[in-house]
Amino acid sequence: MGDPSGLKKARFVELGADFKAKANGKVVEVQFNPETLKVSFANQIDQGGKTEEKSKNKAGDQSNKAGQQFVGAGTTKFSLQLWFDVNALQKEGQNVADVRDLTKEIAYFITPQKEGEKFIPPAVQFLWGSFHFDGLMDSVEESLEFFSNEGVPLRASMSISMSQQKIEEFSGGGTTKNPPGVSATGTSPLTTVPAGATLQGMADKQGKGDNWQAIAAANNIENPRLLLPGTILNLNLK
Repeated sequence: MGDPSGLKKARFVELGADFKAKANGKVVEVQFNPETLKVSFANQIDQGGKTEEKSKNKAGDQSNKAGQQFVGAGTTKFSLQLWFDVNALQKEGQNVADVRDLTKEIAYFITPQKEGEKFIPPAVQFLWGSFHFDGLMDSVEESLEFFSNEGVPLRASMSISMSQQKIEEFSGGGTTKNPPGVSATGTSPLTTVPAGATLQGMADKQGKGDNWQAIAAANNIENPRLLLPGTILNLNLK
């Protein structure tokens, strides 16, 4: 089933060792788009405290103290958080009962794969509209957030960190417009459904009671009166 809201989904794309497109590489589309993307840059700086010359002047002679020096290519780091929920509408033909069956698709990109005689994690590209980042996954932290009565995890969040061994300017590749009525990414939080709530009631509390049908369509909700507690909704319709 397609996404009625028309929201473009972010995805992870497996790359070759040369960071170019890989034939038959794994592609994983996120279930919910992230609210925030964080990019940080760092240069490799030698503070002058580990040089051989300084080690010979431990007696206190500071006349030969070296200054800061740029000693190598910088590093760019990228991080984001993703949510997964089995109670949300899944892809056609998908029937996942344990949220870990969704999160393991992302965990693939931090798992070392055999390349010749070595095991190394695959290169990966995060792609969302005009934004892309190519690198390796440094870390993935998964939190199981909500459980069924039988103890099966139903909702999870993943904090993901990636890096590349260079500093690269990130500029928009074009203007990407949001679908009509949908707030810009990162401007409003998602909402967790409390026990006993209905979509009409939640929309009414935010002054959007007359727009509940559009909210239902944007969240792929077929029965707005039967919302499972813990379901994550986007109520950010204008």
